[in-house]
Amino acid sequence: MGSLFRKPFSMHENCQNCGLKFEREQGYFVGAIYINYAATIAVAVPGFFTLDMFARMTIDQQLMIWVPFAVVFPLLFFHHSRALWLVLDHLFNPATSLYSAPPKKTD
Repeated sequence: MGSLFRKPFSMHENCQNCGLKFEREQGYFVGAIYINYAATIAVAVPGFFTLDMFARMTIDQQLMIWVPFAVVFPLLFFHHSRALWLVLDHLFNPATSLYSAPPKKTD
């Protein structure tokens, strides 16, 4: 297994093992943005209502928690959202023509 990222927010152009080109076209990772947004909302909205119901926090107290969360969580989830997008895309739309060499066959 190779690393997807060479720096915190910079991906390798190709897979180090099989040569698969990661970014097939401009805007390819827009789907990863949707995944990142959905994950942020999936945690923040239920968290907001849970704290509202059980902790009886004021809206100002809630905002002091959830605004920083909404800024920091997508940055921390960035790698996972891109990796998940690659997995989903490869699962539903395998790219046989984007390899620099034919993929290794496993018996």
